[in-house]
Amino acid sequence: MRNCATKLDICHNRARFALRVSKSSLWEAGPVTVRTQHVDLPGLAPTPGSPFGLYIHVPFCATRCGYCDFNTYTPAELGGANPDGWLLALRAELAKAADLLGSAPDVQTVFVGGGTPSLLGAGGLTQVLEAVREHFVLARGAEVTTEANPESTSPELFAQLRAAGYNRVSLGMQSAAKHVLATLDRVHSPGRAPAAAREALAAGFDHVSIDLIYGTPGESDDDLLRSIDTALEGGVDHISAYALTVEEGTAMGRRVRRGEMAPTDDDVLAHRYEIADERLRAAGFDWYEVSNWSRPGGECRHNMGYWDGGEWWGAGPGAHGYVDATRWWNIKHPNAYAQALAEGRLPVADFERLDATAAHTEDVMLRLRLRRGLAADSLSEWERGRAETAVGDGLLSIEADRLVLTDRGRLLADAVVRTVLD
Repeated sequence: MRNCATKLDICHNRARFALRVSKSSLWEAGPVTVRTQHVDLPGLAPTPGSPFGLYIHVPFCATRCGYCDFNTYTPAELGGANPDGWLLALRAELAKAADLLGSAPDVQTVFVGGGTPSLLGAGGLTQVLEAVREHFVLARGAEVTTEANPESTSPELFAQLRAAGYNRVSLGMQSAAKHVLATLDRVHSPGRAPAAAREALAAGFDHVSIDLIYGTPGESDDDLLRSIDTALEGGVDHISAYALTVEEGTAMGRRVRRGEMAPTDDDVLAHRYEIADERLRAAGFDWYEVSNWSRPGGECRHNMGYWDGGEWWGAGPGAHGYVDATRWWNIKHPNAYAQALAEGRLPVADFERLDATAAHTEDVMLRLRLRRGLAADSLSEWERGRAETAVGDGLLSIEADRLVLTDRGRLLADAVVRTVLD
């Protein structure tokens, strides 16, 4: 059985930095200081020269997909919370963030994720960006992204978002096969995502991305290849493809536990990854991170900040941030999040300080996932010896004194990290 690369993925739409698996065993070796009850964040000083971004979490969804364990809420789960109240609380958090950071660096990237940000409509998303500009300075040429469900978009929406300052959009397509969408409890039609991509490009967006999920029970190789071809028909310059992960506590997880649905298979996931990579390369895309492909210049700068040593403030319910070797995460429910801000405090649920060992472990974990790889001289002598073992096994290559995953190494990315660090 192969150990599929995507098991070490960045948690899409959730923490925006956390590792999906291997966290406990590897992180226990690198101690962090974790608070177990609410305290205020310490003073934070952004690292000079480090990329700085903002992540804004929109927790609203019309329905809950069966595989989803993100911090999102349908109308029945909100307990009275609504977009207007969320936006008011968001403005308060951004004001407190700017105050805590002092002379914050210019914001190079903004990413509005969720959830379904497009449910806010053009007016709501415009107000989000206005709130950002009220308290932070956007750098010249800043990348400003919003996620969107294709079904809640239109040419008019894209035109208004482009006028407001958004220049990149990420569309959740997942699959072009109707039976796969049904298994995932997705409600959009297969052809809507490429049509939405063309509308965004016509409105003047610089970059358009589509997200795919592979490995869903019942999916065939042809289903995945047809999904990739459908995405490419939209003229996008970026595609993310994630292996399906069946999480405990989700509707899909309960179906698998009851034996109503087959669990995912690592060999199938690895094979699907290989055929996706082959099809995307043939279309002029190249991988720049294990689960992300783009045409030249189409890389997502915001996500590169997560993988390549950047810092960011995460705002919104359940959002995570990382500045000055400090990681924190916000209170999850929108009502409790808003209440904390109404009481005059940041809505921080907890935080941890990373020492040098933990920071190094994360650096290796994340940078090894990039096409540019990891500088060999960032490793200790002992770790370089371990890396040489991975080179000998055909999992890593050496390119200009950098360690880069081979095609086989990408399928075993988490195992390669363990080899280097254990």
